[in-house]
Amino acid sequence: MNGTAENIDTRISAKSDQEIATWNVSAPQQIEYHVEVSRNLLDPINDRIASWCGQRTLVVIDHSVEDIYGAEIRRYFDHFNIAATTLVLAADEASKELSSMLKVSDAMSDVGLLRRSESVVVFGGGVVMDVVGLAASLFRRGVPYVRIPTTLIGQVDAGVGVKTGVNRGQHKNRLGTYFPPAAALIDPSFLSSLPPRHVRNGLAEILKIALVKDLALLELLETTQNDLTAKDLANCASPDHLEILTRAIGGMLEELEPNLHETVLERLVDFGHTFSPALELIAEPPLLHGEAVAIDMAVTVGISKNRGLIDETIAERVLELIGRLGLPLSNPMFTPALLQGALEDTIKHRDGHQRVPLINGLGTAIFVNDITVSELAAAVDYVSAFDRAQSWRLALLNESSR
Repeated sequence: MNGTAENIDTRISAKSDQEIATWNVSAPQQIEYHVEVSRNLLDPINDRIASWCGQRTLVVIDHSVEDIYGAEIRRYFDHFNIAATTLVLAADEASKELSSMLKVSDAMSDVGLLRRSESVVVFGGGVVMDVVGLAASLFRRGVPYVRIPTTLIGQVDAGVGVKTGVNRGQHKNRLGTYFPPAAALIDPSFLSSLPPRHVRNGLAEILKIALVKDLALLELLETTQNDLTAKDLANCASPDHLEILTRAIGGMLEELEPNLHETVLERLVDFGHTFSPALELIAEPPLLHGEAVAIDMAVTVGISKNRGLIDETIAERVLELIGRLGLPLSNPMFTPALLQGALEDTIKHRDGHQRVPLINGLGTAIFVNDITVSELAAAVDYVSAFDRAQSWRLALLNESSR
């Protein structure tokens, strides 16, 4: 056929009673976005944010960011003569739903942003970034947006990938897209305002990367475990603090870049994310994402130990580090029945196979597809017993130090 593109394969076959034409279309999609770690993004002499915005912008922030940085954010855009409209969203997991995404979409429409030369800017944690990313991917089938994560988990995990999403029913991120930001600008200074629990929340995702691919990062966490405060990380109080952040971000990007659309479903970054989504949505009292991931990692370490992939010394070293980072090891709702149901849902998500990452050493992992219900129960029992023993030992140490 004349006039067709070179990469369109056209086939026509004729029969006595019909004619059939088929086309195979191939159009490679190049993905390119910018990730940087820099300081003092809201300083008026720093034009890094402004350079991505155009003449107008919609600035989406969560309530915590509004309370702490709202006035400073508005002064920044005023300084650069950028017409900024601010939308404040709730940032809790219950607000990660379609109605929030539609609110952002309506705000984009009201502001009247140009389709390519003006951007949405989002400040906040993983929830608000996921909601804004989904809205940006759907509005006019895609408009540019800039992520400025203000939480540790946002800076090392949610803010640097391409996934967007909202929850639906009893399922996390059931509705979502792959849509990269134009840029992810990471300023450790924002961490200074984080409550301790939210620092620990982010440490879980850093530990995840360490366990599956970076022994040096794991050792850094062990040597700095008592100095991983919001202030230390925000100020990069020592070279170790900056190295922890950059190794975690770099390790995450190394895993994501070859597989941004998850064509390959065996992903090291899914360590700690097989069972945790089910727990995170139902836990009472509620758990943060990293807390649920920590409990998942602990059970997965138990499975690895019980299979002989790691010895007990390594298993206890990992479990003890999880605890010393201030993260939970177990939860009464994390029962074998819940884990079995979570695994069944994961199998659907991973196209009919478990594809569960298990560590087979420190900084290395393999994938398995044959975890049984009895293994889940044994792993839960092992971790629960370890957790009880640690609690007893720490209580004794505290008592003896008075």
